[in-house]
Parts: sequence; C-alpha cells; structure tokens
Amino acid sequence: MRHKLFLVFTCFTLLAFSGCKSATTDQADSSSSSDTATSSERGSSAKRSKERASAERAPAPAPKPIVVAEGTDISVVLDQELSSKNAEAGQSFDATVSADVQGEDGKLAIPKDARAKGTVREAKSAGRFKGNAALVLALTSVTVGGTSYDIETGDATSAGKGRGKRTAEFAAGGAAAGAVIGAIAGGGKGAAIGAGAGAAAGTGGGAMTGSREITLPAETPLTFKLTKSLKVRR
Repeated sequence: MRHKLFLVFTCFTLLAFSGCKSATTDQADSSSSSDTATSSERGSSAKRSKERASAERAPAPAPKPIVVAEGTDISVVLDQELSSKNAEAGQSFDATVSADVQGEDGKLAIPKDARAKGTVREAKSAGRFKGNAALVLALTSVTVGGTSYDIETGDATSAGKGRGKRTAEFAAGGAAAGAVIGAIAGGGKGAAIGAGAGAAAGTGGGAMTGSREITLPAETPLTFKLTKSLKVRR
C-alpha cells in the first residue's frame, strides 16, 4: 500500500514539475516574442522619424531660371559721355537699363534701372585717322538681384562723315549682327538727340551737326540685341 502511494506521489510530482517547466518556457517564449515585436516597432518608428527628418532637411528644388531669348532688345542709357575723339578700344563704360526686359515665359527677367556694363569695340577719331570717325559699342553684362550676368550683344556702330560734311549718322553696320541704335547725340550746339530727332534730321538712325567727331553724352539712350540667350536665376 505504501509502495503504491509512493508511486502515485512520485508521478504527481513529476507531472507538476513538467507543467511548471512548460509554463515557464511558454512565458519565456511569449516574452521573447513580445520583446522582438517591440524592438521591431521601435526600429520602424526610428526609421520613419529619420526619413521625415531627412525630408525636412532636404532643400527645395531650385526654381527654373528665366530665359531671355536671343534677339531680345536691351535698352539702356549711358552713365557717362563717350566720344570717338578720346575713347579707346577695350575701354569699359557703365549704363542703366531703361526698360524692363521679359523672359520667354513673360516674367520679368531684367528690371528697369538694373546696372549694365559695356565695352568700346572700336574707336577712331577723325583727327587721328584719315576718313570717317567711328565708335562701336557692345554691352557685356547686366546685374540682377546682386548677381552679374555676362551677356553677348551685337555692336552699336556709329560712323561719322569726314571733313567738309556737316552730318554724322549712326550706321546700321551692327544691325545685321543684332545691334539696334535707339538714338544718337552729337557734340556741340544744335546736336539732335533721339531716334525721332534723327529721323527729322533726314538720317535713318539719328544725326548731329557741327562736329566731325561722334560724341554721346551721358543719358544717351541705346538699344542692343542679345546674340545669345541669357538665363537669369529667380
């Protein structure tokens, strides 16, 4: 009898121990699975946060530049006097844009009053050279929003008549290359200034009287054509 009771007690103890071990293993497995899931969630959340932070730090794409097409007119007025008598090839000059310039999309590219620079391509004094005086100008840059942009334009060409002639006219010699003279000013009294005055004086581009030299006072308006398109950053 005691032997049977001992066997029953032993079996009961083994079953109880086995059950506890199984429960412990199940709990450990459950805890491990829970920890793994929590770790995975934390990893995904950290990844999403990193992606959001990276997207916030990424700069917005730069807007497309405004394109000013080849052949577009740029009108300026001279900031200083230029004369065939004392100007030299390679000499620079300053000018001010006198009218807004729009891009191909119709938006403002170069505002009125923007600064411009140019160069004297050729200068011949009637006193130093046999024949006509000559003055050839071109714009080389404009400044928009504090940024200077190099530009290429056709030449503005002025040819003065030789001794004995009372008229000097702005020739369209640079027109084929895209240059357009908006006006001419002659040195001395009775000078005609502006395209309208030039037409009235009987010449196509403008006229001056009383001087063989070509003199363009400050504020003389000139118009140049771009020979290469220009891109202006917004």
